[in-house]
Amino acid sequence: MNTVTSAVRKVESTSERIPFNNLAVQWDELASSVRAEFEDVFQRSAFSAGPFTSKFEVEIADYLGVKHAIGVNSGTSALHLATVAAGVGPGDEVLVPSHTFIATLWGVLYAGGTPVLCDVDDSTGTIDLEDAGRRVTSRTKAIIPVHLYGQPANIDGVQALGREKGLVVIEDNAQAFGARWNGRQLGGIGQIGCFSFYPGKNLGAAGEGGLISTNDDRLAEHMRALHNHGQTERYVHAQIGYNYRMDGLQAVVLRQKLRLIDRWTARRKDLAARYQAGLAGLPMAVPAIRHQDHVWHLFVVRLPERDALREHLSLANVETGLHYPVPCHRQPCLSHLSMDRNSYPVADRWAREGLSLPLFYGMTDAQVDRVCHEVRRFFSA
Repeated sequence: MNTVTSAVRKVESTSERIPFNNLAVQWDELASSVRAEFEDVFQRSAFSAGPFTSKFEVEIADYLGVKHAIGVNSGTSALHLATVAAGVGPGDEVLVPSHTFIATLWGVLYAGGTPVLCDVDDSTGTIDLEDAGRRVTSRTKAIIPVHLYGQPANIDGVQALGREKGLVVIEDNAQAFGARWNGRQLGGIGQIGCFSFYPGKNLGAAGEGGLISTNDDRLAEHMRALHNHGQTERYVHAQIGYNYRMDGLQAVVLRQKLRLIDRWTARRKDLAARYQAGLAGLPMAVPAIRHQDHVWHLFVVRLPERDALREHLSLANVETGLHYPVPCHRQPCLSHLSMDRNSYPVADRWAREGLSLPLFYGMTDAQVDRVCHEVRRFFSA
């Protein structure tokens, strides 16, 4: 019996905890190469931006097929810089789906703009373009589609709406690194792409990190200055700027992970397919590929008895997540926005019914099978 088989059988026999995520498996593949480069970062004192970040920017721009990539300190900062560069300010409106992590809205609010929340598509949870189109006014400046859970939003439809209404398209690609639309990487289709490298993301840092991507030379120059205190040259600040630089240690980790991301993504797809087969026929919504590619950042099922299933799985030593139980239109900090909070029925349903099952690189087939077994046991009780 080999070590892997022995470990799997041990998990099956003792019902050991299945975590929602486990980043240690990634580290095991990276540790030696990352430690060697960390030594170089310390020897060269290249902690803030610098040559390691520049190397990462070049390599990830090539991977994404874009002209410009700018490493920043978080996905939230990326969204803020993108919104500022898009010219959003007080009085301007930006279309944003209500079913998303609230960071999607922070950039709009930081820039002084007004997020206009839109309902979402029932099958994918991504922005409902018909609803978005109805909410466009003379003040609408941009639209931020969220590529949710690893699946693209209908970016062709978003682009069409942007052209029709004269809107800047800012892709929130925090959850779908590596996903494609008609062969093109997400993040290079709208005018600006924004990425989060929060540790739990498919491509995650060893802390915080983010990225802005664009094919527009003018926007790239603007955002590169903005993220480094508004400097056009050393100690010359032509505009109000921000300290949003990526640090060299995070760039080292991300460069190493970038070399492995396609293999890791392929494994996530295998795990998702196993889930789909193992959960087929149950009285709940199981995620499927609706819009082209899907890189399976999360595997979110939906059912009215969500909380009961979550409790059942917890008792069976299976960790789950909620993404997201409180939609943006019901967040206390957004109570000042003028909107009918009952006009987002689909977003409310996703918030009420969505349950994220464990899915991560390093998860075993046996663990997926055990989760499926426990879900089936819930419905047969």
